[in-house]
Amino acid sequence: MSELRKNNLSFIEAIGQSITSLSPTFTPALGVAVVGGMAGSASWLVYTLATVGIVIVALNIAKLAKRIPAAGSFFLYVSRTLGPSYGLLSGWAMLVAYLFTSVALTVATSLFFKALIAGLGITIIIPNVVIYVVVSALIWLLAYRDIKFSTRFGLSLEGLSVAAILIVCFLVWKKFGFEIDPKQVHLSGASFGSIAPPIVFAIFSWVGFESAATLSKEIRNPEVVVPRAIVATAIIVGIFFIGTTAIVVMGFGDNATKLGASAAPLNYISEGLGSWVALFIYFAAMISCFACSLGQLNAFSRMLFSLGRYQFVHKSMGVVHKQHHTPHLALAVGTIANAILCIVFSEQGETNLVGYFGTIATFGFITVYFLCSICAPILLYREKTLKAGDVILGAAGAIAMALAFFGSVYPVPAAPYNYFPWGFIVYMAIGIVWFFVLKAKSPNVLLGIEHDLEGLGTAAD
Repeated sequence: MSELRKNNLSFIEAIGQSITSLSPTFTPALGVAVVGGMAGSASWLVYTLATVGIVIVALNIAKLAKRIPAAGSFFLYVSRTLGPSYGLLSGWAMLVAYLFTSVALTVATSLFFKALIAGLGITIIIPNVVIYVVVSALIWLLAYRDIKFSTRFGLSLEGLSVAAILIVCFLVWKKFGFEIDPKQVHLSGASFGSIAPPIVFAIFSWVGFESAATLSKEIRNPEVVVPRAIVATAIIVGIFFIGTTAIVVMGFGDNATKLGASAAPLNYISEGLGSWVALFIYFAAMISCFACSLGQLNAFSRMLFSLGRYQFVHKSMGVVHKQHHTPHLALAVGTIANAILCIVFSEQGETNLVGYFGTIATFGFITVYFLCSICAPILLYREKTLKAGDVILGAAGAIAMALAFFGSVYPVPAAPYNYFPWGFIVYMAIGIVWFFVLKAKSPNVLLGIEHDLEGLGTAAD
């Protein structure tokens, strides 16, 4: 049976996978409107708190990645620590997390593409369905043939887009005389009720930062490279988010209502800098969102591949292409599902869809980040290398993710966001039911998982 190509990727591809999977440009170009509409002058604080929480989680995940270099990543991290039942459910959570993030960013790619051609004076109307299909097909083509090329391609696109956004933010700050906004410093009008709910969507800005772990079996020296890529991504991107968010909020003059209703916040604050700036932003955001969707589906296919190898889903998902050494069938399922979800819900409006799918996806990430924070000190305890700092980091990560979920349900957000946490719980309940069905019909499969998890190798590797 063909396997994933080992020792094929370096630190560049590892950090490229993590960075492209979270699309840094998406936050200042569009995502900040969701957070800013709720938090106003405290938006930078929301991203600061989210950064602290994510970095703590990153340190916990890094400890697991150092000890369990496998394609199944979180599925195996949790399985080897808490048992296969929890591991399979974490894999189930990550499937919807990676897929729904890809959907959100595919829709965002469409949104910015149409804004770009309109800004260029092109009056051709391209149906959303066509754009969704073309974007999904391009993702499949890039990811199907060579993971090294797709990760480097994605990182190159992100490098261009981040540079573009930094240039725009610098010009905007210059327009304000490089002043520090006193309203943001003093958190004017901020309250717990305005800060807690947007933290969930703020965390969405990072989702995918850990996805270098899904390429562990294809990376050289993964025990060292993967942890470094995960932690570095969390820190660097967090600083970028805090700084760009402060600039955007300053540009809106602390008008949270206007910011929350904006479909292009960077364009608004860059008015007067020249028409080229808007085109610059649209292009940067478009390529960034496309790269992110590519990274998310790369991660989705590796997760589905691992679950297929363990037969939690159909075993065909664990098949690898003989020539390209990529999980082509799992990737095909992901790209088809991506296109279908975009098309089916297209009437909801693209800006709404980004928020809807992004929020639901975040619950999947929060669940697994919570479990990994618990697993890290447990695994170290079993290895007899546990230190007090490890316990503190594990507890802090778990508490941060628990509080993030709590903030999504109380204070109760406006509809339809108030339904999303419960919808995710129903999805997880379906996974639990499927687990018991599998246990009743094929107990040997679960016994095999448990046996493999006790050894150094895994069926997924």
